[in-house]
Amino acid sequence: MSSARIALRRAGTVSALAAAGVLAAAGIASAHVTVHPESYAKGATDGVLTFRVPNEEDTASTTKVQVFLPTDHPVLGVLVTPQDGWTAKVTNTKLKTPVKTDDGTITDAVSEITWTGGKIGAGQYQDFDVAFGQLPDDTDQLTFKTLQTYSDGKTVRWIEAAASGDEEPENPAPVLKLTAKGADEDAAAAPTASAKTTAAASASDSSDSTARALGIAGLVVGVLGLGAAGFALARGRNSGTRSE
Repeated sequence: MSSARIALRRAGTVSALAAAGVLAAAGIASAHVTVHPESYAKGATDGVLTFRVPNEEDTASTTKVQVFLPTDHPVLGVLVTPQDGWTAKVTNTKLKTPVKTDDGTITDAVSEITWTGGKIGAGQYQDFDVAFGQLPDDTDQLTFKTLQTYSDGKTVRWIEAAASGDEEPENPAPVLKLTAKGADEDAAAAPTASAKTTAAASASDSSDSTARALGIAGLVVGVLGLGAAGFALARGRNSGTRSE
């Protein structure tokens, strides 16, 4: 086999592997359990949090989702939106430090929500909506540790927190950023439908941007591979001409 053909075959293999790597990276980047929107104003009232749970397995379905709400900075007035095929169990916990509100003193809050009975298949995701009455105003973020159980018995623990300046951990917990009061007033005051629309648009924009960036990277690698093959082919032809 000529050196030119060998170069072409190698270039094709490199391009194929690069494309496969790009697609794999895109799949991994979108597989985390996340909360939407990504931020709310401190002390925001009457809003909605959407927990998006994608299925990572090819041969098993997600059959149980457990979301743990912090009790050191409790979310007050939690209500769960009914989901077709899913049954939600809400667990309340007595607070170590009661919270004083305009409506009185709150002594307990929701600490866990468990959804069972439904199924998230391969290549699918499910949004679980949770309405709240009031978010805390004494912290900069809320972490919602989550357990995702599959039909084969495997449980993925989305509980890891990223240290400052470190790369994202393998199984990060969903995190809601809390901004200074007034920064997100419009989002906090928007009705449920608007909040969900904003979250969906944000997720879509992020996904599109990631896909475009990865696609461009794949094309660049492919072009470089073909360029190298063309150069090798030209050298092969020149060598043949000189030998004649």
